[in-house]
Amino acid sequence: MADVIAVVGATGTGKSALALDLADGLARRGLTAEIVNADAMQLYRGMDIGTAKLPVGERRGIPHHMLDVLDVSAENSVADYQAAARSTIDAILMRSHVPILVGGSGLYVSSVIFDFTFPGTDAVIRARLEAELVSDGPGTLYRRLANRDRAAAEAIGSQNGRRLVRALEVLEMTGSTLTGTLPDAPVAWRRSTIIALEMPRPELVVRLDERVQGMWRDGIVEEAHQLRSAGLDPRTTAGKAIGYAQALAQLAGDLTAAEAIESTQALTRRYARRQVGWFRRYDSALTLDARDPAASARALDETLGLHDGD
Repeated sequence: MADVIAVVGATGTGKSALALDLADGLARRGLTAEIVNADAMQLYRGMDIGTAKLPVGERRGIPHHMLDVLDVSAENSVADYQAAARSTIDAILMRSHVPILVGGSGLYVSSVIFDFTFPGTDAVIRARLEAELVSDGPGTLYRRLANRDRAAAEAIGSQNGRRLVRALEVLEMTGSTLTGTLPDAPVAWRRSTIIALEMPRPELVVRLDERVQGMWRDGIVEEAHQLRSAGLDPRTTAGKAIGYAQALAQLAGDLTAAEAIESTQALTRRYARRQVGWFRRYDSALTLDARDPAASARALDETLGLHDGD
């Protein structure tokens, strides 16, 4: 069996549920699993509704790691996440347990399961780019990045100034962006089994649109209001998260509720499309239809190395 199991896929495909089923299946085989979060926004404390964070009472007693580890005012980098997640996985393996990495943040997943070293920083380049961000806004940086690496620009989005600065900094330093530095045939950090969930685009769109409606019914605006006192701000990484940025704009009077919902739906659909494209890079992954009732059983067989005829 592999050292690390990764459950990946677009938002709304049921990764958390499958990971729990997989952990239960391993328990029936005498193996103890622990889940490691690979969703960039679930790292933040209090951001529950907009990230579909699994409540503690629904985690079936299975240990979960890398959830609620950052204040909403904190900045975070993929390099920081990589170090913390790998340390967590090492500790799980030391307990002779099975780590299940679960999430849809493609670069975060790749940073853990593949041998990927992040470039350093250049204070002069960064200071110049940050000055441009202040004077010209993120749109100018986004267009420049898109001209060199459209996939990286689309993955970051046109409003995430901090990540645009970082991508352009790495581009100037190395000649390629962080996504571009991932090798075509990446080398595994540890032996991994990758389970990728997909579903037909039309059905996923319906599910995502309904999910956003549910976020507003469940109180994401009230949650964002409460988190403002903890430092949630449109200028921070957490404040730019899809759903929270729109909820903050609604609170500020810049968007109506209907406009906030519509914007969140459109951005969520776009983000899901990027996620699907990212995870299709994983040639070794077992891709499962998220609607298949047998998906959990097939994932367990793949994890245990069992195949048809075995």
